[in-house]
Amino acid sequence: MELDIYSNGSDHMERMLLFAFLAESSGCEFREQLPSLQSQGVLCSVKDALCYDSDGELQTDGNRSGHLQNGELVPDPEVNEAIVRTIAAQLAEIGDQLDKQIKAKVVNDLVQHFLNENLPREEITRCLSQAVEGLARAIPSDLEQEKAMLVLAMLLTKKVANQMPSLLQRVFSTTVNYISQHFHNYIVRMLRE
Repeated sequence: MELDIYSNGSDHMERMLLFAFLAESSGCEFREQLPSLQSQGVLCSVKDALCYDSDGELQTDGNRSGHLQNGELVPDPEVNEAIVRTIAAQLAEIGDQLDKQIKAKVVNDLVQHFLNENLPREEITRCLSQAVEGLARAIPSDLEQEKAMLVLAMLLTKKVANQMPSLLQRVFSTTVNYISQHFHNYIVRMLRE
């Protein structure tokens, strides 16, 4: 399995949320493999989160991670793991309701993209994004758009890993990247509510 060398440490909130979502989801056939994400350094608790600077060097000085906004480093909010687990459980419940509405073809196509090791990470992320956007348009939902798309991205992660458990680390890392790019601020707002 590949180590996620693309993480800069600022996506720990997204990693925790996706991990908790998968742990809380019904029908997660690869649940026994979830701890492997922690043992391989793909996921850490907030207290143990490894932070890397822009040169890829491990930060050991205790500085917290953040995101650039208007060229300035904005620290990520302190993440309460219990709140993340509660939100993930709520999102997993929504995901369980949407699960049967996702066509096997969408999942099969994503599995094929993830299996193609020659596809660049950006291309796989684009394929995931297109699948999420297509499902969000096709599935009638009274959910707000951002929440629906966030749940769909995490649900697709579960369905791809259920179909091909060997892809767990790759699909997890790609989904974290996608969620971090598109829903970071939405997640921050959810954690503050």
